[in-house]
Amino acid sequence: MDIAITTLAGKSAGKAELSDQVFGLDPRDDLLQRVVRWQLAKRQAGTHKAPQRSEISRTGAKMYRQKGTGRARHSSARAPQFRGGSKAHGPLPRSHAHDLPKKVRALGLRHALSAKAKSSDLIVIDDLSAKDAKTKALVTQFAGLGLTNALLIGGAELDSNFKNAASNIPGIDVLPVQGINVYDILRRGKLVLSKAALEALEERFK
Repeated sequence: MDIAITTLAGKSAGKAELSDQVFGLDPRDDLLQRVVRWQLAKRQAGTHKAPQRSEISRTGAKMYRQKGTGRARHSSARAPQFRGGSKAHGPLPRSHAHDLPKKVRALGLRHALSAKAKSSDLIVIDDLSAKDAKTKALVTQFAGLGLTNALLIGGAELDSNFKNAASNIPGIDVLPVQGINVYDILRRGKLVLSKAALEALEERFK
């Protein structure tokens, strides 16, 4: 499958051949969901915490005498059933991460790339670089390409001027090729790959 290569100015810069093993798969929603769920669970902070019984600041004295009251036997007002007491089975700090095989993760990335190619939301640009770190100039170029909500993937090293200029534009994300991931691909409308990123991805999944 061939795809046209353009410049940031919107001019033609030739064509590139997309590998069917990377961009020609039939996307599976269940596989993409598994990878996105794994990503979001892994980055979840897990810092939720409810005070435990030993952490409640209340008196430790017995509430009332053991016998003769006709009521249930209680020893502490810190118990969960009392107002101001602890929370029964409350959340504790923990990791929400779970395992996902490397082959499934790699396959999920290929399916995400194929989904963008299949929906014609994949754009290849010869070079993601800018002479100056000027956001206004970059916004004009993106408007010409129809990019309002996009993920841009550069080579192993991002051009600092381009990265700084694009970081101020809402709806635009810029990542090096080693940072490409399924969640960021799917959350943006367009996927823009530099020529270097395209070559690196095809080499990675060769």
